[in-house]
Amino acid sequence: MKLLLTHVPQARRQYYGARALTRLQELVEVTLHEGAAPLDPQGVIGMARGVDFIIPDRATAIPAEVFEGLPRLKVVMRSAIDIRNIDVAAASKAGVLVTHAEAGFVQSVVELTLGLLVDLSRGVSRPVADYQTGAKPEVRVGRQLGGSTAGTIGYGRISRALAPLLATLGMKVLVSDPYAQVDDRRFIKLPLEEMLGQADYVICLAVANEETENLMDAAAFARMKPDAFFVNMSRGNLVDEAALATALSEGRIAGAAMDVGRAPDQMPSPELARLANVVATPHVGGLTPPASESQAFDTVRQVEALVRGEVPPGAANLESWARR
Repeated sequence: MKLLLTHVPQARRQYYGARALTRLQELVEVTLHEGAAPLDPQGVIGMARGVDFIIPDRATAIPAEVFEGLPRLKVVMRSAIDIRNIDVAAASKAGVLVTHAEAGFVQSVVELTLGLLVDLSRGVSRPVADYQTGAKPEVRVGRQLGGSTAGTIGYGRISRALAPLLATLGMKVLVSDPYAQVDDRRFIKLPLEEMLGQADYVICLAVANEETENLMDAAAFARMKPDAFFVNMSRGNLVDEAALATALSEGRIAGAAMDVGRAPDQMPSPELARLANVVATPHVGGLTPPASESQAFDTVRQVEALVRGEVPPGAANLESWARR
């Protein structure tokens, strides 16, 4: 059996890892993409002729034309939860299985979220930059997390791991998620409108779908307290960035931190990232060796199952899998 791993060399090192690649190469014949730029659909077709499986990186789209151009292709696997770069409907129509990894990044994202909360509260980034450029840093009074109120939008894996840590720091924790049951008595579940009006830190951790598109719009930012901070660790799709920029520029909220945005590859938008009251990181929440390797080995386990003739874990469209 043959497999194409589309990651460029740097992405392969950062998001896949040598150990998982070595194990893949023990199982199947692996073709590697050694170019500097991500493959376009025709590039994928050119490199994947005769392959059974493809593991695309997040910068490589797998649209309908790929399935049409690769009649031998059986499975497309993502070493991530997010499979939006794959046209799943087209894959199903073609009889190709699509799989995803589990959430091996939770701990890493939680830790970065805590770091961003501290940076927003104490202004760590700015004096560091001033010292490094030889400028005299401004001495500012910071904020204390303990005794303040955090509100999480969404109560999924990341929020469930983050909320107890916030409580341990002495924060009051509010949760807004109409679909989740909150059993921990330390946390208070509220409708989004109420939570936004009470939280000192609004942390966006909801899933990205049609219902949450632009969930944080002008009306939502208007409900926040003027001294509150907004943190987005989910997806840029949840935020009306023009509304956020206005709220930040006009001082309607105190500041924001973000690891995601609407720029390519879910990066924070440069227009927002350059604002003085913004702390931005380039979509690195899950970019640690344990997180990347955990998800890479999910694809390894999927290949192991396929080699044995079994249904792999993480299948997204199993009922449509006809190319076996």
